[in-house]
Amino acid sequence: MKKKEKKVKEKKNKNVKNKMASPKKKMLIRTFLLVIIAVITCTLIVPLFKSLNFGLDLQGGFEILYEVSPVDDSKMTKDKLNATYKSMLKRIDTLGVSEPEITLEGDNRIRVKLAGVTNKEEARETLSTVASLTFRDSEDNLLMTSDVLEAGGARVTTDSTGRPAVALSVKDKDTFYKVTNAVKDYENNMIVIWLDFNEMTDSYANEGSMCGTDESNCLSAATVSEGFASDVIIQGNFTEEEVTNLVDLINSGSLPTKLTEVSSKTVGASFGDATLTTTMYAGIAGVLAIIILLIGIYNFAGFISAVSILLYTLLVFAAFWLVGGVLTLPGIAALILGIGMAVDANVLTYSRIKEELLKGRSLENAFKNGSKLSFGTILDANLTTLLVAIIMFYFGESSVKGFATMLIINIIVTMITMVAITRFLMKIFVKTKYFDNKLGLFIGVNEDKINKDKEEVKEEKTYNYLGKSKYFYIFSIIVIIAGSFLFAFKGMNLGIDFQAGSDITLATTEVSKEDLSRDLKELKLDEVSIDITSSETDIRISNELKEEKIEEVESYFLDKYNASVDIGVVSNVVKQDLIKNAIFSILVSLIGIILYITFRFKFSYGISSVICLVHDSLMMLAGVILLRTEINSMFIAAVLAIIGYSINNTIVVFDRVRENLKAKDKDKLSREELKEVVNRSIKDTMARSIYTSLTTLLPVIALLVMGSREILTFNVAMIIGLIAGTYSSLLIAPRLYVFFAKNDKPKKKKQVNKEVSEKIIKGIND
Repeated sequence: MKKKEKKVKEKKNKNVKNKMASPKKKMLIRTFLLVIIAVITCTLIVPLFKSLNFGLDLQGGFEILYEVSPVDDSKMTKDKLNATYKSMLKRIDTLGVSEPEITLEGDNRIRVKLAGVTNKEEARETLSTVASLTFRDSEDNLLMTSDVLEAGGARVTTDSTGRPAVALSVKDKDTFYKVTNAVKDYENNMIVIWLDFNEMTDSYANEGSMCGTDESNCLSAATVSEGFASDVIIQGNFTEEEVTNLVDLINSGSLPTKLTEVSSKTVGASFGDATLTTTMYAGIAGVLAIIILLIGIYNFAGFISAVSILLYTLLVFAAFWLVGGVLTLPGIAALILGIGMAVDANVLTYSRIKEELLKGRSLENAFKNGSKLSFGTILDANLTTLLVAIIMFYFGESSVKGFATMLIINIIVTMITMVAITRFLMKIFVKTKYFDNKLGLFIGVNEDKINKDKEEVKEEKTYNYLGKSKYFYIFSIIVIIAGSFLFAFKGMNLGIDFQAGSDITLATTEVSKEDLSRDLKELKLDEVSIDITSSETDIRISNELKEEKIEEVESYFLDKYNASVDIGVVSNVVKQDLIKNAIFSILVSLIGIILYITFRFKFSYGISSVICLVHDSLMMLAGVILLRTEINSMFIAAVLAIIGYSINNTIVVFDRVRENLKAKDKDKLSREELKEVVNRSIKDTMARSIYTSLTTLLPVIALLVMGSREILTFNVAMIIGLIAGTYSSLLIAPRLYVFFAKNDKPKKKKQVNKEVSEKIIKGIND
């Protein structure tokens, strides 16, 4: 009997051990799966990155901005601009450029970026010549030119059966009648319309079957049954899209427009390769630094974040590849910055979970409550950043638009990976119960500080953060005043984008300023500045170089110093537009933010936030003026990025203020009690704000140390903005809120003291 009891006891002990071992086994399996996911993700990122289309700043090439204008006295219309765009797009196909970028800017500008192109002069000549439209017979003999048509006179119409067709407005009706009347009697009575007919390669006999496709310069082949002395219709089995395309192409060949080059930029292949390599190393270093920091702070939860960061990077590249984006240097900068900002979603969630754990809640309940409490804040913060990114994309041009595109993708992917996927992975491990008694290992919480008895903790008076905020705004005032004085006496170190002229960069440092000054005099160029850095030499001149002079300058420096040359040219017209767009973009961003925050919170929150954003922008401007850093278009991207980032931080603080005020009777709060609530809110969000700023600063510092000179301004401005934005969000914005909050309180009704007067009644009290 005793032996039987002993066996039963041993069996029970064995089952208990197996149950205890089960969570450990599950945890090990899931951790192993996380490692596999991370490894697979890393192996997918590299080939996906290589398959992306790189911009000219990462593989060499050149960029031209044209101003399109009519040769006659007619007005420039959107239809004419679109027709010219179509013509240029078709012409670029002949240059062998696989992924050209052609964008319309404003009402009369076309920007063309040709990455990897080798023969720049051929490309210039091909692009700047207006398309040639000709009418030929089936034997390729010239019958008429576009002179017989009204300029831009092709339009979409329908034939007698209601199908889509092309209507042509004929100007020279006599010539048109003579030609069509003759062709009707030909054995093959056809008129073939060609765009940029090449006598050496084009022939209807060879390309008749491809006529009307993108592979051929043959636009249309129409049968002529009679002579026409009026406007005509080209009809056939066309779709609406085919008709629209044909109209645009015909108009582009008969459009009397001219293209004036207003700016250009040439980048040598060696510059592109060097930029891509250094930026990639900087990006890897920045991401690794973030991962190490997260694991150091949050332990196993930090490891989960590391996996999410890798998935995030993979999905961003995949999304960019799917939309056919062209990856540029500003785009990479936006990606690396986006990683730092995306981690904020995890930091917010982890901070909330730790707070719930310190209140004595179980890990499962803390995870549920922390995830729920942080979601609204994350959503508000990302929506405001998205608002700024959309404004940046809509109003920005060139590099700013590229930066905005990547930032928009970053924000969308953040909500997928850093919120949904991270929480999904955390939930898996929370459900194992393995970490229930290992909270420090799981999320870095100090288990000695956990309120295990779940008693209501008496609120202690919080440190007076608001009282110390005066030192920070005094510091800001000093910096802004110092920057203003230096601006008054020395002005800004304006880049080529803002002052017009040309920027010549040599991939060598084995030169002297004296020699370069003599070189510029020999080339008859007006020197503005010469800057020799540790890796290259930057020369600024006031001349707006034209294509012939660009070739001369490139050849001169290449022959003399055996160094690759990168030349950028900006006209005064572009400078004025850039300044106007920059100011307008910032103003629209601020207005959009104040409206959003007023809608989601209150006006006192909104006005406080916007004043802080103005403060951050002024600090960035004053900082780069004092450091004599070049101010270019990337500086505007940095300002807009910090506006989005800083409002992100401010919303987190204000969200906590609003939450803490819910437990109070706001109408009866004194000014001192309100300050106490705000101070407590600052304390609650202090660690999170510092961690977020660090995770964003790390990749920016890596870009500053290891990145390309082209984003130096961006990196310097971002570091200044991140520091200013952090303390303004934590200290200055809450102080402003306390100042404006009185306007949110309902006014107390004044008590009216009515005087009681004695009424005199005759015979009683008179």
